[in-house]
Parts: sequence; structure tokens; C-alpha cells
Amino acid sequence: MTARVLVVDDVPANLRLLEAKLRAEYFEVALAASGPEALALSSAWSPDIVLLDVMMPGMDGYEVCRRLKAQDQTSHIPVVMVTALTEQSERVRGLEAGADDFISKPVDTALLFARLRALLRVKQVLDAWRVRAETARELGFEQPGAPAEEFMGSRLLLAGAEPAEAAAVAAAVAADGMILDLAPDEPAAWDMLQDQLHDLALLSLPLAGGDALRLASRLRAHADSRDLPLVLLAGEEQRQAVLRAFDLGASDHVMRPVDPPELRARVRNQLRRRRYQDLLRDSLDRSLELAVTDSLTGLRNRRYVRRHLESLLRTGATAAVLLIDVDRFKPLNDRHGHAAGDAALQEVAARLREHLRAVDVVARYGGEEFLVVMAGAGEEEAQAVAERLRLSVADTPVPAGNLLLPVTVSIGTAVARGQAAADGLIAAADAALYRAKERGRNRAELAMAEDWGAAPE
Repeated sequence: MTARVLVVDDVPANLRLLEAKLRAEYFEVALAASGPEALALSSAWSPDIVLLDVMMPGMDGYEVCRRLKAQDQTSHIPVVMVTALTEQSERVRGLEAGADDFISKPVDTALLFARLRALLRVKQVLDAWRVRAETARELGFEQPGAPAEEFMGSRLLLAGAEPAEAAAVAAAVAADGMILDLAPDEPAAWDMLQDQLHDLALLSLPLAGGDALRLASRLRAHADSRDLPLVLLAGEEQRQAVLRAFDLGASDHVMRPVDPPELRARVRNQLRRRRYQDLLRDSLDRSLELAVTDSLTGLRNRRYVRRHLESLLRTGATAAVLLIDVDRFKPLNDRHGHAAGDAALQEVAARLREHLRAVDVVARYGGEEFLVVMAGAGEEEAQAVAERLRLSVADTPVPAGNLLLPVTVSIGTAVARGQAAADGLIAAADAALYRAKERGRNRAELAMAEDWGAAPE
């Protein structure tokens, strides 16, 4: 997973060291030697994450973080503070200033990259929702406001902790009016989290009566708990397990002995981020349902998907387009009637939606054509998805009244890297779709160089 990282430090040697480590992992890196320079670069360069030194002359890291989080243009950028300060109060101060994490000097390289990957995964999801919200704003709908800062009544689950630690955690979160439920082991935690009443899960390492890593993996694989914040409680001896947990989707961690103010600050940050994502999702569901929904299939319509793709491409992000056409649809319509044709389109739409990520956009593009836009997808991933969609339609006949109709689709895929025009990207996908039709239908083809050459700029 690569990304843009802004490193901020007033010591040139520290800048060079972090730059070398990041570039070795193929991150794009920009450097700033002061707070004002960091603020200017954050606005101009739009990094995916900021590594921010705390102790700097003039404007310290806390003030830089507060200003980044106060500006709409930069408030969504994760900030990791890097510091030689060891006092627990300094960590809490940074978290309350809006920092997403704290890394101590000398920097533990493995932990740094584990935290970066975890934060970047969350940012990718939030960025996808933000792009969709921006599309809605351009269509004339209101933007959601800031998430509520009142956490009273939030429900947390603590899994597998010793009684003394469980009592300490309960007392800490109770100071914010939160409710803590206790699960003695992994099976109990899994069962309790299926009710979808919990806003956050705390997993103790090691987990009594089970495996915290297996529980984290199961929660991330399950649709209803995929976005649930997972915070680890761990000692230094569980370092390797913590690193592995971040790879499996953990959101944050608190090192033992647990400091109540730090625990509360990290929990609030995770709840705040989850609420923001939920606000974006709910706002879109309300405002776009009628204006940008195809009445027959329930998918987004052509107007919406074009604006969404244009918004995505303006950011310079990698994006894939899949243009999907139902094979031999006119003969199906003519032979079985329009009602059967409509039922076939509705079933195809349902299968496409079922086999895509929540942040992907699938729309009815016109007639029997559908368009899928996938943010952040490369050629290999896009082709794998195209093949999965093709099989989802072809493998099972489509019910239409009393009939079971064999239906297939042909798919053309094109991937844009960096700045690209929506018309050119869709035209390249269309050329690939035409080739799939020529080669026998029920195929998925990737756009080739000549397809792009024929596409308009």
C-alpha cells in the first residue's frame, strides 16, 4: 500500500532518516522543517498522512495538528506525532489536539509501517465516502455536519481482560458516560458483537479463552462488523501480535499499564471517526435516493455516476471503470416481453451490487448497460472483479415470472492512473467491451493501448 507522506521535523537528520525509510517502502515523501511550512504543504500537496514532530521552535506540533484538524481542506488527513517525550500526559495532549497516533523516538520501523497501513486503510474508505458526498454537494444536496462530541451512552465491549484491568477500563470510560460490557472469552465476544449494538470493541492481548487475532479477522470479514473500531490492550511482550493485528484490521492500541486519560482519548477518536463515516453514509442515503437512483433497478443513474467519476479523477487517484452490457438483450425482450426484460435487468443489477464493495459505485448507464466505478483499483484487481461479476450472472439462470432465463454479460475494463478525462476512460472501457462482444460475448476484456489511442482526450 503506497501513499503520500509529509514528514515534519526541524532537525535535518531526522527528516533524512524518515525519508529514507519511507522511500524504501515506495511511499511518496515531502519534507517540511517548520509548522508554517507543514501547513502550506498540507494544503498544496494533499498528503495521505502527516508524520509530525512535537518539539519545534515557533509553532510546535500540537499547534500544527490543531490547525490541520480545524481546516476543512486538511481535517481528514491522519496525523501521527513523532516525539522523544515519554510522559503519558504528552501523549494525551497530542491525542486531544487531534492526532491519530503517537510514535516514540527512536522510531520502531515495523510499528511505524503497521500504524501507517492501518490509518491509510481507514482513510481510503473515508476518502471514498467524502468523494461521494462531494458529488452530492455538486448536485445541490446539503453536506453532513460535524459528528456529535457527546459520547454519553456509547456502548463498548471489552473481551478477555483480567478482572482488575476490566474494572480499571470500566471506570475510565464511565468518566465519559460510556457503557462497558464484558465478554470473558472469544466465543462470548463474537456472540455479543453480533447484536450490532456496540460502537467499539476493546480486545485484550492475550485474549483469555481464545485468540484475539482470529476474532479481529472474523470481525473484519463479516459485513455487519467490518467498520467496527477495534482497539487493542497489550503489553510490550505482545509487540509481534500487535503488528499482526494491525495487518488484520485493528484500529488502534493502548499499551499496558493502561493510562485512563490516554484510553479515553483514543476511544473518543475512534468513535468520532466512526460517527463521521456513518454521517456521510446516512446523508448520502437520504439525499441521493430519489434524485440519482434508477427507478427500475434501484442502482445509481447515469447522471450520478458520471459526476462521481469526474470528482474522483480530479483528485488524481487511481480509478477503474467497468462497462457491462447484457448479451443479446433485444432478442430476450422481443421473445419474452418487456416485463421479462425488466425482471432480467433487476436481477442482473442485484447480482452486480452483491459482489462489489460498499464504496464502489454501480449504476445503470442506459438501456441494458451498467457502469461500475472502483476507487483505488489497479488492473489486476479490476479484472478479477470483472470476472467475478461475469460469473455471478452467467452461473445461475435469471428468474423472470415463471421463466428461468440464461443471461450473460460482456464487460470492458479500463484503469486510469493520475489525471484522466472521464470521457476518455469510459471510451477505452467501451472499446474493450466491443472486443468482448466480437470474441463471443460472456467475456471480460481489459482496455489495451490502442483502445486509449482511439479514445478522446
